Amino acid sequence: MDAPSAAAWRNQPLGKSSTGQQVALDLKPAILELRHIGKAYSSAGDGRQVLTDLSYTLRAGEYVAIMGESGVGKSTLLNLIAGLDVPDTGEILIDGITLSSLDDDAATRLRRREFGFVFQAFHVLPHLTLSQNIALPLLLNGIPAGGTEHMLDAVGLPGRGHHFPRHLSGGELQRVAIARALIHRPKLILADEPTGNLDPDTAHDILMLMRREIKANGASGIIVTHSHAAAATADRVLVLTKDGLHPFVAEKAADLPKQIK
Repeated sequence: MDAPSAAAWRNQPLGKSSTGQQVALDLKPAILELRHIGKAYSSAGDGRQVLTDLSYTLRAGEYVAIMGESGVGKSTLLNLIAGLDVPDTGEILIDGITLSSLDDDAATRLRRREFGFVFQAFHVLPHLTLSQNIALPLLLNGIPAGGTEHMLDAVGLPGRGHHFPRHLSGGELQRVAIARALIHRPKLILADEPTGNLDPDTAHDILMLMRREIKANGASGIIVTHSHAAAATADRVLVLTKDGLHPFVAEKAADLPKQIK
């Protein structure tokens, strides 16, 4: 599948729903399929099983939170989904494509095209303006660098494209990171503790913004978090344990399992 042309990209403005209709999530196509994933690490001759026979299907438009105790394998799982590491057993499919069937170049192209990333540490480049930072995924995908001002408007930073990261607060930097993650219309957003460095009020605003923009752009999202409040913004919560991923439907943060720190 080729990267979208500039014309096709401009005809689908960011911040707008591409379907205009509500379809039950379970009837939508699978964006991510985890099939019996296993992963172990060796240290000083000892093997430690991190993930065992893990299966899950994430569908288009679905936004889920993954929680779990420290060291249970949440970051490992994100790395496997992103193709930055490979499972020992099982298969991972992105939009029907099996990651293990791709060589390194093809995997890189798929990651650039189909993924958006939001990190706790923002990872904006200090020597680039906000518009230049946001446009990076477009340039990597061979798409003309346009539409950044629209995305800045969408994330609540109108007219700030010429500013540099040093002029922004932590919450504003995370807004830029969300705009960058979404500008090339990826199918899947991966967010690793995206509000870990933010105060509670700013964190809430960022989480609701991220949810809104993921939904508006027809993407799917996975947020890894230790925060009950962050998890409560997702469509569903998945608890990762040594036994696998367990769905947990939470109406509010207080309903989440007490053992999750």
